Amino acid sequence: MTTRTSPRKGSLQFWPRKRAKKFLPRVNWTAVSENKFPLKGFICYKAGMKSAYVKNTTEHSLTKGKNIIVPVTILECPPMRIFSVRFYKDSKVAKEIIAENPEKELKKKIKLPKSKTKSFEDINFDYDDISVIVYSQVKKTGLKKSPDMAEIGLNGSKEKKLKFVKENIKKEFSIFDVFSSGELIDVRGLTKGKGLCGPVKRFGIHLKAYKSEKGQRRPGSLGPWHPARVIFRVPMAGQLGMFTRIVYNNKIVKILKGSEKPLENIKNYGDIKEDYLLVAGSVQGPAKRQLLITAPLRKSKKQEKKKFEFLELR
Repeated sequence: MTTRTSPRKGSLQFWPRKRAKKFLPRVNWTAVSENKFPLKGFICYKAGMKSAYVKNTTEHSLTKGKNIIVPVTILECPPMRIFSVRFYKDSKVAKEIIAENPEKELKKKIKLPKSKTKSFEDINFDYDDISVIVYSQVKKTGLKKSPDMAEIGLNGSKEKKLKFVKENIKKEFSIFDVFSSGELIDVRGLTKGKGLCGPVKRFGIHLKAYKSEKGQRRPGSLGPWHPARVIFRVPMAGQLGMFTRIVYNNKIVKILKGSEKPLENIKNYGDIKEDYLLVAGSVQGPAKRQLLITAPLRKSKKQEKKKFEFLELR
């Protein structure tokens, strides 16, 4: 009888498989492509999924000119404001200037420095790059009061970035300012948390024979006698879910105003009152999960050429 061979179970691309420390991940903003607005990203909240009735206008498509059904994910995007501005020198934070009069909910969430920070008028130090710390005004959605914060990169030269910050430090940003219908975006956030899971569900190993000793839903061997230890490649029980993942090149089918076309009674979410996105396909996370949408890291030609004319939600 020939030796049975099997590919290893579980990708080592994601390791260690443990819970993420925070909901909104860090992003390498220098690698993210530029978009029309200086901000490269936006904070949003997953509401759920629906079916969108659209007209397919994709060139060379088999259904070109026909009305089709596309599964879409609804992402509610309340407006954002700038909390602080970070100045980088040699890839390290050289200075951080906090905007004036932060909101009450923000004061409760983080500790603000007692000393007064400098204004943007007397910047006389050397820096290489600028980014902004923004927070979402999630209280307008009714989900919760405590806002979510994230660091977001900016487009353009140092002078353009500083000019943008000075002009918009006290303004609100809408999703209409940052993205538009038909664009590609990357969605970054945490997957659904599933807690402690065994190796069969966690890594996809096969069940052993029904008369096997010491259990069916476990590996046949934890390793050799030497080295006399269990190496990290052995599939074992542990945490599953709550991992940081990226879904690349999602197509924005339509951006809609919540004030004009509100959605009501979405399962496990409620009503949508603010502006929201319709993104083709599914994204990670349960309902109410905070996500960070960014300009695409690497555009896909197949996704970019898709064109849909939105008709209605079903």
